[in-house]
Amino acid sequence: MVLTKFGIIKQFILNKIESGIWPQNAKVPSENELAEQFNVSRMTARRALQELTEQGILVRTQGAGTFVATFKSQSSLLEINNIADEISARGHHHSAKQLILNAVTVDDEIAILLGCPSGSQSFYSEILHLENDIPIQFEQRYVNDKLVPTYLAQNFNEITPHEFLSAVAPLTEASHEIEAVLAPVELCRHLAIETHQPCLQVKRRTWAKQGVVSVTILTSPGNKHRLGGHIVVSTN
Repeated sequence: MVLTKFGIIKQFILNKIESGIWPQNAKVPSENELAEQFNVSRMTARRALQELTEQGILVRTQGAGTFVATFKSQSSLLEINNIADEISARGHHHSAKQLILNAVTVDDEIAILLGCPSGSQSFYSEILHLENDIPIQFEQRYVNDKLVPTYLAQNFNEITPHEFLSAVAPLTEASHEIEAVLAPVELCRHLAIETHQPCLQVKRRTWAKQGVVSVTILTSPGNKHRLGGHIVVSTN
């Protein structure tokens, strides 16, 4: 099978990643660099990078560049809902406990996903969501302090971060990674589960028109949470 020009670039990038030469969070060559290296147009190089980004293999951040993804799955069709609304729709009572709300220095992975320099600060919150007073979800959220400067002034015992961010920086795009995990001891304590109990973890990156707004890690006991969706496929 003869590869297209952009296919050759994709295979080159995949080989670098699979061989370990480019580890996760490594910066990959720019469109211009790839276009020059493979003697193709910039548009061809851009298509290769874009397709790998859509597949969740690369992460592209405006002004920062393109990196090998840590989050292996992108472009989920899951809806982004407010957990308080989901619980209310079941006829149950939602409550929340704000555990942490402060500014933190982010590691390389979060910096790349937020589109900020390594060692930058972001706002950070930890919220425990409860359904009928039973812990159902532990939310860890890193928020772009430049786009949402009032985040630390909120009371997330009274309003969910999702509800607040939807009002001040409406969602335009999101990507997800979903996996089964064993949570660390402290997180298990918050969720009131045993350390051997599997959890469902959703890692989510969200955008507004101005750029990346937040990176969120949602962890729920596997026996108390499930995900579903409905996809309509066009036959045209």
